[in-house]
Amino acid sequence: MQKKIVLAGGTGFIGDYFKKQFSKQGYDVKIISRKAPAITWNDQQGIIDALEGAEMVINLAGKSVNCRYHDKNKKDIITSRTGTTKLLGDALNHCQNPPELWINASTATIYRHAEDRPMTEENGEIGTGFSVDVAKKWERAFFNFSLPNTRQIALRIAIVLGPDGGVITPYKNLVNYGLGGIQGDGKQMFSWIHVEDLFQITQFLQSNTQLSGIFNCSSPNPIPNHHLMRALRQQLNRPVGLPAPTPLLELGAVFLKTETELILKSRWVIPKRLVDAGYRFRFITIEQTLEDIL
Repeated sequence: MQKKIVLAGGTGFIGDYFKKQFSKQGYDVKIISRKAPAITWNDQQGIIDALEGAEMVINLAGKSVNCRYHDKNKKDIITSRTGTTKLLGDALNHCQNPPELWINASTATIYRHAEDRPMTEENGEIGTGFSVDVAKKWERAFFNFSLPNTRQIALRIAIVLGPDGGVITPYKNLVNYGLGGIQGDGKQMFSWIHVEDLFQITQFLQSNTQLSGIFNCSSPNPIPNHHLMRALRQQLNRPVGLPAPTPLLELGAVFLKTETELILKSRWVIPKRLVDAGYRFRFITIEQTLEDIL
């Protein structure tokens, strides 16, 4: 019988990449999403059937945070994460032969704005504000389930960089239009991960059955914003880039229907538990990553 993996919320940039990679390995990849032809979230029996006998379920579901944080969007951001997590946990409780591993996405934004020191799983300080509340509720919904036959891992994922989408597209456009200078004061830390490393981490965690709990998913070499923008300009052969001071970013965010937090929050995250467990990153530096992607 063909081995099976379930990807929940598997139609976005990361989900598409994961589906291709798992398919190459010979897996039957079942997708749960909002719209057919995927299994839809209101089809509980379909979700149970997909999970039954699967090796692993990875939940990536959640409305994009690249939007204005008004009341409706805030509600949708939270419920699209906590609601889908609860639906999955309930379905797992109905399985006779559930997956041995449930990986649920979380976010590295759970930590406070940090320009003074890096945040690890052990000593990272949880921040405040809407985005942090989302992360806390998301993880709480996940760890509220106690599943005797299924190991649970939450991934606090940094900004994911890859060749076919994600945040690299708007950054590339800024540089190409001559706006690739520092953003704000340029000192805020940028924690990132190549989508291939994120995929390999799921394989590593599946193989290392003694591991569970919370893992930071980010390159071990976070960089300040000014380093990121310089590396992008070099990769795209744009020697000059106009800086974007904070007031200009605030104004632009309104027109682009987004929030400046996505650019200005200093995310200084270190994947200590993964490194200590023996995971070896494929993409260590931002230069190596951008060369591969661009």
